[in-house]
Amino acid sequence: MDKLPIEPVIPALLNALASAGRAVLQAPPGAGKTTRVPLALLDAPWRAGGKIIVLEPRRLAARSAALRMATTLGEEVGETVGYRVRLDSRIGPKTIIEVMTEGLFLRRLQSDPSLDGVAGVLFDEFHERSVDGDLALAFCLESRAALRDDLRLLVMSATLDGEAVARHLDDAPIITSEGRAFPVEIRHLPRPDRLEPAMAAAIRQALNEVPEGDILAFLPGGAEIRRTADALVGLPPTIDLTPLHGDLPLAEQDRAIKPAPTGRRKVVLATSIAETSLTIEGVRVVIDSGLSRVARFDPNSSMGRLETVRVSLAAAEQRRGRAGRVAPGVCYRLWPEAETRALLPFHPPAILEADLTPLALELAVWSADSLPWLTPPPSGTLSAARELLNDLGALDEGRVTTHGKAMSELGAHPRLAHLMLTGAADGYGATACLLGALLSERDPLRGPMARDTDLGRRVDLLRGEETSPALDRGAAARIREQAKAFRRQLDLPAQDRERSDGELIGRLVALAYPDRIAQRRGPPGQFRLSGGRGASLPPEDPLAANEFLAVAAIDGQKQTARIFLAAPVSRAGLEADFPERLAERAFVEWDEREKIVQARRQIRLGALILSDKPLTNPGSTDVAAAVMAGIRRHGLALLPWNDTCETLRQRVAFARRYDSDQDWPDLGDEALLSTLEEWLAPHLDGISRATHFSRIDLFQALSSLMPWPLPARLDKIAPTHLSVPSGSRIPIDYSGEEPVLAVRLQEMFGLATTPSVAEGRVPVLLHLLSPARRPVQVTRDLAGFWRGAYAEVRKDLRGQYPKHYWPDNPLEAEATARTKKHMGKPTPQ
Repeated sequence: MDKLPIEPVIPALLNALASAGRAVLQAPPGAGKTTRVPLALLDAPWRAGGKIIVLEPRRLAARSAALRMATTLGEEVGETVGYRVRLDSRIGPKTIIEVMTEGLFLRRLQSDPSLDGVAGVLFDEFHERSVDGDLALAFCLESRAALRDDLRLLVMSATLDGEAVARHLDDAPIITSEGRAFPVEIRHLPRPDRLEPAMAAAIRQALNEVPEGDILAFLPGGAEIRRTADALVGLPPTIDLTPLHGDLPLAEQDRAIKPAPTGRRKVVLATSIAETSLTIEGVRVVIDSGLSRVARFDPNSSMGRLETVRVSLAAAEQRRGRAGRVAPGVCYRLWPEAETRALLPFHPPAILEADLTPLALELAVWSADSLPWLTPPPSGTLSAARELLNDLGALDEGRVTTHGKAMSELGAHPRLAHLMLTGAADGYGATACLLGALLSERDPLRGPMARDTDLGRRVDLLRGEETSPALDRGAAARIREQAKAFRRQLDLPAQDRERSDGELIGRLVALAYPDRIAQRRGPPGQFRLSGGRGASLPPEDPLAANEFLAVAAIDGQKQTARIFLAAPVSRAGLEADFPERLAERAFVEWDEREKIVQARRQIRLGALILSDKPLTNPGSTDVAAAVMAGIRRHGLALLPWNDTCETLRQRVAFARRYDSDQDWPDLGDEALLSTLEEWLAPHLDGISRATHFSRIDLFQALSSLMPWPLPARLDKIAPTHLSVPSGSRIPIDYSGEEPVLAVRLQEMFGLATTPSVAEGRVPVLLHLLSPARRPVQVTRDLAGFWRGAYAEVRKDLRGQYPKHYWPDNPLEAEATARTKKHMGKPTPQ
């Protein structure tokens, strides 16, 4: 033990824990912090017979750390050192050091907040910043402040902002170990278009270029590991190819960690599970894809997804360091060197991006108003989580219910805990536990068959009622074992034979995912979820034609989510299981697509329509209100406008500007839309669709806004026409900023002054036209035009229109629109 790099700082660490009761330990990979520090605390005086809890973020790391410490002591696991992980425990009466996963530790804290018999808690690999790890630290800090001021806390990590964590732990001492690492050469390869063939090629290259040592290749997930393994067919017989990820049976995980036999080399294809905590003997080469898979959660849709992202710089360094544990090594990176500078320093804490429903339930059970968070959970995500817990019956006005406490004790996601508890209460506990276990693990089907979304088929396979080579035996065994554990927790009989038809599976899934009940819309495979979003599955899927589905697994990354796991459910089943969620609604509303009033009586489950029938004899007031709502959405353009109506609006707008002493109505679009009930509603009798709008007397409806004596006043202020010397009545255009009179020049002969409106206060803008009605002059000063510009205009017009009369003195000439030979009998135009 004295050869481990961590050894020189052990005395300082013991002093810090003895004096301050808390500390932060920074030590690089391979320093020995995971296995040496807990053993160093065995003889600490403050332990006083208490236990040391070591927290690991993963089951594999917990088992591996316990085994290594026990081996160091020359003991079996379960003596001085033991471990607790889900579905596996090796603890004995003499156990002092317990290595456990963070989730199991939360269960212990909830049942015993004071941690009786525990002297210290060590948070290993805290830089991973899991939600459970953050929550466990917050609980421990509160427990230490309120109940256990003698509880020692130690936060350990290889890559961590130690100063920030130390400040959070009330300025805890920081102990730093320089560690020991052999040099690792970095070799960059081009970023590949396809990951698996490029990784396989890099592994073959490394086997040729580096003659000694094992290879550790980092890939994002199990699927990429399997495809890379397929691409490595034909390796030399002395090469052992071993996968390493969290879904493997324990024996296969152990095989990947153990040293290769003498004379053989090992290639380990691993996920980020191998970045920290684990020691994989004999690794001299690391090949880093630069990718990892992280969970993302959208609180608005209550949907999560697994997303493949670039690793952080800290993770890349952790991976590189794996090649320099025992001797100089080589790290191949599948990206250009320049891209390293663009990597994030650290990945964001999971609490910022994860589904916080389990955390919200833990907080409710803990009854904490506030906690000492290192990174507070986002309020929006936490609020959405609490809404879901209310829907599942776990909370009532923010306080945990008896059902909520039972959900927490089960240790599954609250959705699945609710499924199992409710299923057991209804007499289907074994089926509910098998389904809960299935949904808490990865899909047990592999290959093309995994694209089948039917959960009922998987349940039959797990029960042995069907067989298929696509069933992963290791995954199936874990699911069955987990189901047994759930049955034991619920105190159910050991048998596992119950009704398991698709309808029951669907109803159980719907209990867990009430926001993901799907109703088919349109062609097979297209669905709407009760939460409001669209969802789809391939039209050839066996479930594509069902009217209703309960969806358990879904990808919420796209606008229309992809369904991965589901089961059919009937309308009758939904009505029976969710009576409190059903909403009966009679409505009369405007259908935007059809542009018609729809009068319906519906029964809805969220956004889904379970029943839809016509509503007979809707009230005329309701119909008119629906029509007006449609007009407000689509705009006044739906109404039958004509020139007369538009001119009325323009004249009234002119009167509002130049006759402000009167109470002229506002006939602008915004005002009309806001007062539809006042002027349009009385004219909507019998109107229920857009094709009826032509029946509306729109001019009369608008005129109703002008009470007596405004109509007569309007004719004085803004007359529709003006009489000109030729005898014609010419319409006035009020559409612009000032009134315009467009009239043939000849019809104005003899008139010395510019015509006006608004009782003489506003002269019109004259557009004087040629016989062909083309503008020849625009003026507000008719007299000035006769004196000045008329002479030049007359020359041009005489040339263009020689048959018309163009007098030298227009003020003494007879107004006309005729040619010379008709001068005697001018006809009004």
